[in-house]
Amino acid sequence: MRKIAALYGGSSQHFRSLNESKYRRYYEKLIYLPDLERTSLDEFDALVVPSQLHMGLVMKSRDKIREFSERGGIVVAFGPQPREWIPGQNWELRPTNFWWWLDKNARSGLVLQKPEYDLFSYITLEDATWHQHGVYWPPEGAEVLISTEDGGAVLYVDKVSTAGTWIVTTLDPDFHFGSYFMPATERFLDGFLPWLAEGNV
Repeated sequence: MRKIAALYGGSSQHFRSLNESKYRRYYEKLIYLPDLERTSLDEFDALVVPSQLHMGLVMKSRDKIREFSERGGIVVAFGPQPREWIPGQNWELRPTNFWWWLDKNARSGLVLQKPEYDLFSYITLEDATWHQHGVYWPPEGAEVLISTEDGGAVLYVDKVSTAGTWIVTTLDPDFHFGSYFMPATERFLDGFLPWLAEGNV
């Protein structure tokens, strides 16, 4: 099993989503974000960066995170990231429709681009469907796994920008599970974390 660290921002949703017993067993260590600059990442295979962290502190440690990936580490970035710290980051903010599923003939607008990818042995598209905050336009050579109908990336894997792997998604399952709402986010984490720990990433 891969050794996974996760950043902890101190908010209530981070506390719940990282410490829930069925998820906590996947994390070798929770690193309090203000301590990241002076914490070694050498022993870890993967680093999970939750959504809605303090962006000033993330930016202070972006070189450290990049160095971790250049040593072959896996970096997971959840949720919209409005500041540029992800390699080749090309973020487009879009209005969020929180109630699309109440529309007549409701469509999520999500498309499964690579159903053969190993992640989808662990989750379904429905498990990754709640709402989007925007899209990424990833670097050439990255693999888009879930997109919007116009091709914007909602979840992609980048193995070309560094020597490591970046799993980048606009989805924010940690926030919603930690806030006690949005059932799909629990199903997403139920599958995503075992895949990150043991799957073919």
